[in-house]
Amino acid sequence: MNEKDFASLMQSVKEMTAHMRGEEVPGLKVTTIPDPDVHAIREAAAVTQKELAALLGVSRRTVENWEQRRTRPTGPARALLRIFQHDPRAAVKALQG
Repeated sequence: MNEKDFASLMQSVKEMTAHMRGEEVPGLKVTTIPDPDVHAIREAAAVTQKELAALLGVSRRTVENWEQRRTRPTGPARALLRIFQHDPRAAVKALQG
């Protein structure tokens, strides 16, 4: 590896480290989407934790952890919760079949 490539690689590592510490990195734009309020979503949908868990394909304990903010929904569950946020009753109806 030549010196120019090595210097570029080291600069990238420094920028990555700064980003991981929460520092701003020139040329990097970070967009964050707030976590869904699972408790509010569940109440708007008028379902229990057990019912919401069944609709999302997760355990009741998982829904409880999301509501207590011990863990965060990710992947498909997060996408479904965003749909619930938009129209809770329609989401329940669609998922119940």
